[in-house]
Amino acid sequence: MRHFQDQFRELYTCYNRREFVHPDPLEFLYDYNHVRDREIAALVAACLAYGNVWQILKSVSSVLEIMDSPSRFLKSSSRASLLKAFEHFKYRFTTGRELATMLYGAKRVIESHGSLQSCFMKGIHDDHETVAPGLSAFVKELSAVFDAKPRSLLPSPDLGSACKRWNLFMRWMVRKDDVDPGGWDQVPTSKLIVPVDTHMHRFSLRLGITGRKQADLRTACEITDAFRKIAPDDPVRFDFALTRLGIRDDTDPEEFLNSCLRKSTKSSH
Repeated sequence: MRHFQDQFRELYTCYNRREFVHPDPLEFLYDYNHVRDREIAALVAACLAYGNVWQILKSVSSVLEIMDSPSRFLKSSSRASLLKAFEHFKYRFTTGRELATMLYGAKRVIESHGSLQSCFMKGIHDDHETVAPGLSAFVKELSAVFDAKPRSLLPSPDLGSACKRWNLFMRWMVRKDDVDPGGWDQVPTSKLIVPVDTHMHRFSLRLGITGRKQADLRTACEITDAFRKIAPDDPVRFDFALTRLGIRDDTDPEEFLNSCLRKSTKSSH
């Protein structure tokens, strides 16, 4: 993995800039200066971050426009008023009822713990290698109001899912640089997990970062371990820049991969 570090660092320097964020649901977080608002906006944006990116932006925007200040909105809302506010919401297989129930779960968590971050911190300990145990406990708290009903917006690491959307949420809220706004300053960046989707999985297979065929939590942790060899304190550092490959017209993912592989071949001789 160290063979590729120059290419990754060059990519980070070139593309880890706010001007390259759009279109990405991360951009909604920049509208909120207060962490209490931002963490709720991040929850909405991350949970709806599946499918076509333009439809994601449209659905997230429609929710946040209703909420205005997310923290004040939740504080003054009841379960019934949330169901009413989002009764007409529909995004793919996410209904307004499920969205409203998740937000009610967030309201209850904030009432009990003071903030989403405080709730998360109750479930993570110094001896945890990654944020996965904290996420499991966090999801359990948020899900309590669902009464065992389906909750596709809140996948749990306990079930072995790569939890890409949760790991995006954590990257946005924990890291702080030109792209990620941060705010959750109690969580070490060293414990973050790379958000793995089919594209990151395919990329990692091509580079030999992982040999696992399933894009599950074990695979995500294996990929994260590989990146940790380059950036031990911040293994998710290169995620945003890598996801620009193939999205932007001025990038060539095949050329980047071939450059890495050529470097690896030279280093092995």
